[in-house]
Amino acid sequence: MNAPMTEADHFPVDPRFLALHEELRHVVLSGIVSLSPSRWPSPEPDPIDPPTPAPNTVFDGPSLDFTAVNIPQTRLIQYLQNWVAECAPILDKFDTNRQFQIQVPLIARSSPAVLYAILTFSSRQMERRGAAEVKGCYDSPELYQESIRLLSPALQAKDSNVLVAACILAVFELMSWNSTDWRRHLQGCAALLGFFGVNGFSGGIAQAMFWCYARMEVCGAIISDGTETAVLHVSKWVPTTSSMPSTVTPNEESEFVRALLHHYGSEWHPDMHANWATYLCAKVCDLRFRRTQHLELGKPDAQDSRPFSEQWYQLWRELRRWVDERPPAMLSVPNLMSDQQQNHTPFPIILFSHNSAISGNQLYHTACILMLEMRPPGFAPAQAISGPESFPVWHARRICGISCTNPHKGSRIEAIQPLYIAGRLFTHASERMEIARLLRTISRNTGWGAWWRLRDLEAEWGCEYDESLTASSQADQSEQVSTSVST
Repeated sequence: MNAPMTEADHFPVDPRFLALHEELRHVVLSGIVSLSPSRWPSPEPDPIDPPTPAPNTVFDGPSLDFTAVNIPQTRLIQYLQNWVAECAPILDKFDTNRQFQIQVPLIARSSPAVLYAILTFSSRQMERRGAAEVKGCYDSPELYQESIRLLSPALQAKDSNVLVAACILAVFELMSWNSTDWRRHLQGCAALLGFFGVNGFSGGIAQAMFWCYARMEVCGAIISDGTETAVLHVSKWVPTTSSMPSTVTPNEESEFVRALLHHYGSEWHPDMHANWATYLCAKVCDLRFRRTQHLELGKPDAQDSRPFSEQWYQLWRELRRWVDERPPAMLSVPNLMSDQQQNHTPFPIILFSHNSAISGNQLYHTACILMLEMRPPGFAPAQAISGPESFPVWHARRICGISCTNPHKGSRIEAIQPLYIAGRLFTHASERMEIARLLRTISRNTGWGAWWRLRDLEAEWGCEYDESLTASSQADQSEQVSTSVST
């Protein structure tokens, strides 16, 4: 039978919630248009920074305003505690500086919009995990409404902290239900990034917000299955400089991004190397979209006039460069990587000691699967693709092995879409059962919506994998699957 929908999964269809989502989108987009209808702000706004206390001032007194909503203060404090302990580490998975955990609560002291955005996010995450103080009492709609109300004055004041609030609310919406409407969730955030001139190298909290947004873009592009590309085009993920010509070739752009990552990454810091994987995966999704538009729908490719095979080959080389230049912290712990079954798992054990390495390597393998699935017919030069990495299932086994071995919650959430991409390639019941178990675990332990992706996989597989299946019934299903495949 299908995995049962949890009580919290009914929340997205609440008309009030859907109305608030539309209101948020309207507030952000109309607010930006009213402030700058024809051009980006000039000069650029001040960078996003936490409030700085005056000299000799103790900065730990009560300063958060909880009076705007009719919710007991004890519960609101509980949501703040949950933000620091559970939510922020999930969003900080590519950031050793822990901007979401350390700086965002400081910003919330002086920004009501940010305060109520994190309360909204945290309350919803607790509701979905079944960890709310009062069972059946959902505070997130009221907090969501208040956070939207507070965005308008922040936008009118051109307060750059509004980007922090909008980013958190975008993640909140994608967490709360299946993400097939992902573009509408991200459009407001993309507009704010453009308005404030924020990119992947802005530094500080602004940079952390950008890469959090970028990871949402990649998830959305994967979900679209080649029918959509990023809301904020990948070319806008990097800054433009006076030394960079107005028109650059794809090769020049790639080298420019690599040089920036090297410069800002302190000799290839794992965080920036993982961000590079996010960037490359976004480029793969964009190539997939343009392939669909050009080769299948006959539309001209205005972005790149080169033959598709040449574009594919260059991007494959960029992916190979990523894996070849990984810093030590991005490599798996030695002597654990194996294709043999260990600890009753059908997937290899691949352990990483750095959080960025977990999702960074999964994104690399995901990008490789997508690339191999659209490899030009007859195109396989030995220097570009050879050995086990030329087989999509090899990458798929590593995606699943990484998730099985590394329990970091943030990385598990980032793995939902890679697990779906990998899961489509497996036919054995034991492999499918393990992927189903992983998706259920992610949903229960993190509050993130993963059930819908399991249902998508079960539709791909043509059968359902219930938790109550015994070892004997797994063997029966394995035999049935093998028979259907041979047929």
